Amino acid sequence: MRRPVIGIVGASDPSQESYAAALALGRLVAERGWIVLTGGRPLGVMAAACAGAKQVPGSLTLGILPGALSGEGPDVDVAVFTAMGEARNAINVMSSDVVVACGVEGPGTVSEVGLALRAGKPVILLGASADARSFFRRIGHWLEAAGPEEAARIIEQELKILRGPAWPTS
Repeated sequence: MRRPVIGIVGASDPSQESYAAALALGRLVAERGWIVLTGGRPLGVMAAACAGAKQVPGSLTLGILPGALSGEGPDVDVAVFTAMGEARNAINVMSSDVVVACGVEGPGTVSEVGLALRAGKPVILLGASADARSFFRRIGHWLEAAGPEEAARIIEQELKILRGPAWPTS
């Protein structure tokens, strides 16, 4: 059975809280043997999630990049160069079993959350503002985590719902 893919999305210029949450969540996801998927760039939440994952031996990070030839962060193991610009957000979402937004601090993250909701993917908001929560409450069902540890527990629950108890969760 394949390893679960957890999309960790967020701003390229995040708050310190969102950066720290992405770093911790990347590590927690990797500790469970899950694949960390990000936008792959060496910036913000993308860089933090991959750096957190690479603290764990044997971890695997996947970066879905907007460009055609380069631009991946140093902690990306597998770089997919889409040449699609921001349209690559659809690939991020559709390739993820669960999508976690570490803060919702920019339009790219909003688009990824919206695409995930539209696709019926489990979405977890981690550190989202009251305005972001209010907006997304009007357009779909999502889950909220108070911190990275709670997000990891919710991901585990969602994976069991998606694939049953046989799905690898740790």
